[in-house]
Amino acid sequence: MLDANLTQQLKAYLVNIREPIELVASTGDDAKSRDMAALLDEIAVLSDEITVVRGDDKRVPSFLIRRASDAAVAVRFAGLPMGHEFTSLVLALLQVGGHPSRAAQGLLDQVRALDGDYAFETYYSLTCQNCPDVVQALNLMAVLNPRVTHTAIDGALFQSEVADRKVMAVPTVFLNGESFGQGRMELEQIVARLDTGASAKAAAKLAEKEPFDVLIVGGGPAGAAAAIYAARKGIRTGIAAERFGGQVLDTMAIENFVSVQHTEGPKLAAHLESHVRQYDVDIMNLQRATALVPATEVGGLHRVTLENGATLSGRTVILSPGARWRQMGVPGEDAYKNKGVAYCPHCDGPLFKGKRVAVIGGGNSGVEAAIDLAGIVAHVTLIEYDADLRADAVLQRKLASLPNVRIVTSALTTEVTGDGERVTGLTYRDRNHDTLHEVALEGVFVQIGLVPNTEWLGDALALSPRGEIEIDHRGHTSRPGIFAAGDATTEPFKQIVVAMGAGSTAALAAFDHLIRLAPEDVLAAA
Repeated sequence: MLDANLTQQLKAYLVNIREPIELVASTGDDAKSRDMAALLDEIAVLSDEITVVRGDDKRVPSFLIRRASDAAVAVRFAGLPMGHEFTSLVLALLQVGGHPSRAAQGLLDQVRALDGDYAFETYYSLTCQNCPDVVQALNLMAVLNPRVTHTAIDGALFQSEVADRKVMAVPTVFLNGESFGQGRMELEQIVARLDTGASAKAAAKLAEKEPFDVLIVGGGPAGAAAAIYAARKGIRTGIAAERFGGQVLDTMAIENFVSVQHTEGPKLAAHLESHVRQYDVDIMNLQRATALVPATEVGGLHRVTLENGATLSGRTVILSPGARWRQMGVPGEDAYKNKGVAYCPHCDGPLFKGKRVAVIGGGNSGVEAAIDLAGIVAHVTLIEYDADLRADAVLQRKLASLPNVRIVTSALTTEVTGDGERVTGLTYRDRNHDTLHEVALEGVFVQIGLVPNTEWLGDALALSPRGEIEIDHRGHTSRPGIFAAGDATTEPFKQIVVAMGAGSTAALAAFDHLIRLAPEDVLAAA
């Protein structure tokens, strides 16, 4: 199961195990059980602190990782945690084996202090880049608190269970048998939902912060670059982000980032955060901005209000809130979101194995999604509004070569239909003949571009008709001392490398603004 490179890496990690652990395997006569047994045997060979024993869990194949001296310290995987979940497996082995987590001590104490019995189950897919964060957070909680248990379940392997529980998107989390949440969740978010006083405590702590020289809103490539460039000037820099990494976290393959031939979104996001943390930057993660109040006079403080009620202030502000998936805005889309309507083919594609799906959008994202899905599902119908696909020629040629793909152009999706619980089809209008057509299917993947996350700005500064923040070539907005960068701006090219350059430009422009306001103060601080 493990190649030579993975074996060597894993062996190096396993020397950090401090407490003996047992791998309790529940297997059958099927091929996946044999694969899992082989994987566990390979792991056990790499450390004298690991043994494999037989188990009898209801889910087959599955295995429990438990501490030999304390059976309450344990996590369970149902299926083979390879792909994106291999890191989750490694961390689980280490943490059950007594290796300490690097999470903030205050957060770890919160988990240990949770009062209640919490049985979590997470459905994931091996191609989902958002799932590991959820799996790893809940695994850590199970290790820290004996009243918390967690089972991570490969949805593609347990299809009947997925169908019975109506799981149509990953990650999907159940708590004590009831739906708890879907989508990416950080440890802080999960704890905040269980510890009702956590939000108020966090807001009070944020409200006590002194004004920043540069306050950055948004933690994607633009925000990260701005933070690095500002911090290198020696000025007080803070970054408030709803999720560090932004839309990059939802990107699978990145092959046009100059000097890096191939990487993946979550990996790049982790590198961005690691780089920012090399500097004296106050990172305030999981913070959603809800209002901007510009200074009433040049040189005054700009204020940003957060969802938890706290207010941050800065002598300058750099806005990099990014963008989100654009919705079709047709009947049925909202009603069947995560019930067949999806926006991440890499995450949710495996849940539609052997089924019929549609992809909406003929740009690069849509065609790439259709190509990926064609290898999993029974049939893909790609629907494009324009007369021709807009994707790169090489992608169009690949798509056209696939036997289970139908391409429909000059078509407007008008409705997503369902039976009340899940998607059963969609309707589109042929724009050439003004006729309606119905397509029977089980999934709809929407890939029609991005919408800037700027609604919260209101009329605080000038926005384009599309809701983008209007900027000049130096990142200046319509308000002195407020700058912007990235996908939420009028910059026409929504690319990672472009956003990084724009973030750097905005930070340099903010520093220049501060120098011109009070050169002696800024230079003294630098």
